[in-house]
Amino acid sequence: MEPKKNPKFDLSRNSSLYFVIGLASMLFICWQALEWKTYEKTNYDYQMLDIEDDEDEEVPITEQIKTPPAPLPPPPAPEVIQVVEDEEEVEETIIESTETNQEEIVDVVEVEEIEEDIDVPFAIIEDVPIYPGCKDVSKYQHRDCFQEQINKHIRKNFRYPEIAQEMGIQGKVFVQFIIDRDGSIKNIVARGPDKI
Repeated sequence: MEPKKNPKFDLSRNSSLYFVIGLASMLFICWQALEWKTYEKTNYDYQMLDIEDDEDEEVPITEQIKTPPAPLPPPPAPEVIQVVEDEEEVEETIIESTETNQEEIVDVVEVEEIEEDIDVPFAIIEDVPIYPGCKDVSKYQHRDCFQEQINKHIRKNFRYPEIAQEMGIQGKVFVQFIIDRDGSIKNIVARGPDKI
């Protein structure tokens, strides 16, 4: 099938050239618009102003009177040194050394070891506590079993307050506590959406 248009009049033939020429001309116009300088018109004509007519103010020359510095006070007289012969005998105190010899017996000081209570977060403990129902579980599943058994215990023994249910108060309650070496629980801190 032959094209119906005449190839002489095909505008898409040089479209990239026209596009580049259009971009260049727009860039030139934008550059000229940015560089265009305008000045405010004033009522004064620069040729009318004559700066030489202004008189310079004459400042009188003044002299500074130099006063001599005040004389320094005389230096203090040196003390008279009296030479005295050494007639008095002074007892010298002898400082004994604190170093020990091999022959001396050194008292052995016994140091009592004080056990320090170190708080260890539950997440860092290598050997997690074993819940009575989790003794048959592998070592890697101890933590999950402990968490599951604690959740069962909480669901079984703790009830949501009826007052909070009636008032429509709901949310999570976070409880933080410390388990002592003997297994007792201390420092219980609870935080929730309401005091109830």
